[in-house]
Amino acid sequence: MLFLVISEPRPEPPSSVTAARQRYWHWIQPLIDRGEVRSVHAKVGRGAAVLFDVPSNEALHAHLNAWADIIPARFDIHALIDPANARRFLDQQAEA
Repeated sequence: MLFLVISEPRPEPPSSVTAARQRYWHWIQPLIDRGEVRSVHAKVGRGAAVLFDVPSNEALHAHLNAWADIIPARFDIHALIDPANARRFLDQQAEA
């Protein structure tokens, strides 16, 4: 299941959360290595946009709780459809 998650960290001075931001990168690397994170991009200023590829909503929930333990944030979550599946769906709609 694909999810685009965009974080909006609490408004704190960036220098006060440097250590937490470093822990975040150490935390997310194994998820990248396992393929549960397809990409991660730091936002200009603070925050991140992450493309998760997880087996369930519960897996995403666990990751977001772990993330929020490192850097408290508000998350915008967008469920996505793989491009090939989206095209297949559209083709089926056109045939109907």
